[in-house]
Amino acid sequence: MTADVLLRGRGITRRWGGLTAVDRIDLELERGTVHAVIGTNGAGKSTLINILSGEIAPSSGQVELLGQDVTRWSQPRRARAGLGRSYQRNTIFPSFTVLENCRLAAQAQTPRPWLWWQPAARCPASVSAAQAAAGRAGLDHCLDQMAGMLSHGQKRQLEIAMCLATAPQVLLLDEPLAGMGAEETERMLALLRELKSGHAILLVEHDMDAVFRVADRITVMVNGTVIASGPPEQVRSNAEVQAAYLGGH
Repeated sequence: MTADVLLRGRGITRRWGGLTAVDRIDLELERGTVHAVIGTNGAGKSTLINILSGEIAPSSGQVELLGQDVTRWSQPRRARAGLGRSYQRNTIFPSFTVLENCRLAAQAQTPRPWLWWQPAARCPASVSAAQAAAGRAGLDHCLDQMAGMLSHGQKRQLEIAMCLATAPQVLLLDEPLAGMGAEETERMLALLRELKSGHAILLVEHDMDAVFRVADRITVMVNGTVIASGPPEQVRSNAEVQAAYLGGH
């Protein structure tokens, strides 16, 4: 049976002058899976996710989204084609409500300038998409709360809700667990498990306990290259990974 690969990177390389930040990376994200990318600071994880999302162009290599070559596509075009992205730092609108944050994301996905006479806040499609996204992310109980007043964990949930409001098929999540306590981490892991059935998820994360609990596949990067990639137990038992990253445990 052929895997449902939604995002594929082939030979992705990025050079900054004489420095090779990412060196010939191959990566496939399949629907129904959480694919974690781990590595120490400077391993190339952020560069890789920025290339996949369209924020920076590769020096060489190819990115395919839903079977299309999107290597030269801009980030907004990739987003409209089904790619959602969250960042290490919160990118919410703190003075807007949870619902308004999600509605703005939905509206950006399907702008309707010809309906200039209709207040954007009353667009039924955008409001419906926003409510559904907030509900999936576990925020349906605080739709009218100002985003800036949310807890840290809820703000991370809101970022994912804003991604979901754009109806993506691929989610690129950059350290969604950063700064979370145990209870917030559990909620986020439950959300990732629930979301993966309809999405391909790339997870860049430093919390190794969480990664090994939630990931279906793990890719380990060191100095811009992949030293191992496979199911969690295979990666955990890899001697090179233990020496380079897991401290021999």
